[in-house]
Amino acid sequence: MIVTMDIGNTNVKFGVFDGDAPVVTWRFSTKASRTSDEYGSILSDLLARSGIKASEVEAAVLSSVAPALNYTLEHTCKDYLGVTPVWVTPSTDVGIKVRYDNPRELGSDRLVAAAAAYMLYGGPVIVVDFGSATTFNLVNKKGEFIGGAIAPGIKTAAESLVNTAAKLPRVELAMPESIVGRSTTECMQSGIVYGYTGLVKYMLESYRALDEMAGAKVVATGGLCELVADQSLFDVMDRALALKGLKMAYERNKK
Repeated sequence: MIVTMDIGNTNVKFGVFDGDAPVVTWRFSTKASRTSDEYGSILSDLLARSGIKASEVEAAVLSSVAPALNYTLEHTCKDYLGVTPVWVTPSTDVGIKVRYDNPRELGSDRLVAAAAAYMLYGGPVIVVDFGSATTFNLVNKKGEFIGGAIAPGIKTAAESLVNTAAKLPRVELAMPESIVGRSTTECMQSGIVYGYTGLVKYMLESYRALDEMAGAKVVATGGLCELVADQSLFDVMDRALALKGLKMAYERNKK
């Protein structure tokens, strides 16, 4: 079995693969204060509950945009899984070419998700990842990552609104009954949910108007993708996309 970890700014996503499909996936909150033993205890407990023995794990493959956790989770893999993890970076061969001014600036999470989308669903393809940031990642028909966009994440924007405006309360991230809010809570939910839907719709329309992205499929991923009001904007919703990309990168490079 292969363990994959996508270390993000908000969550650490774990997946266990037996073959091409994940057997189980989990999310932990990203906390730099946690020790390798704390993460190891959580991981060991979840593996045990799923009937998976650490001795069955043959490899671990990781990507990270939260460097403060890299050392911790590397030792978690060594001490609790008995394997030295393989790290996927922007220089790793993931099966697509990168047309970026400075490829080293490209987050490994964006790279593996884009590669997985291209391998699984074909190109051209647009990956919209709803995490701490909302990212748009474009791969053309030739399998070239051509760029995209980074916007504040839905939760990030909502927290910024609360922290900046003294009288605005923290609200549940949920779709309101109407786009016309009749209370402060409903107005905030409308602005957040429908506002982000408008952002996504405009960006996708603009990208599909490009010659090399005409007819592109749209793959949504990330923990907040279900908050977009118009789900018809997406051809596929795949919340384990980055984990699948890590598994594919491992298989491609394991020799």
